[in-house]
Amino acid sequence: MAADFSQLTDKVNEAQAQIKATMGKGRDQLQAQVEQAQNKAEQQADQIKTKAAQSKDKAAANWQAIQDRWQSHVAQLHQRTADMKAERDVRKAELKAEIAEGDAQDAINFAIAAVQEAEYAVLDAALARSDADALAGKR
Repeated sequence: MAADFSQLTDKVNEAQAQIKATMGKGRDQLQAQVEQAQNKAEQQADQIKTKAAQSKDKAAANWQAIQDRWQSHVAQLHQRTADMKAERDVRKAELKAEIAEGDAQDAINFAIAAVQEAEYAVLDAALARSDADALAGKR
């Protein structure tokens, strides 16, 4: 389980490095990076959705609901991005950029909450295993 948690750190660090490297690039390169990140996010979301669909317990059902809300949020972000490309009005583009930045901050906050929930789940599982092992030793 600890190895799974360290994968999250690796992905966060990888994304941070990719974002920093992309910021100095031209618009075409930035657009390509956006599309690549979008494809990765969609693939990851599809993998998570597939795994959640295979599980039939209550926790999986709750996770599925979170994923559905997240995919809806991502779809809205993608629609806003498509709308932004069509718009050339500077004031509207500036407003949409501010909204996108707010959405990005929301996504970061969601990720932080997910990390905290994952930490809780891992520690709770370790405690449950410890309790089970202790009870098994008493029999």
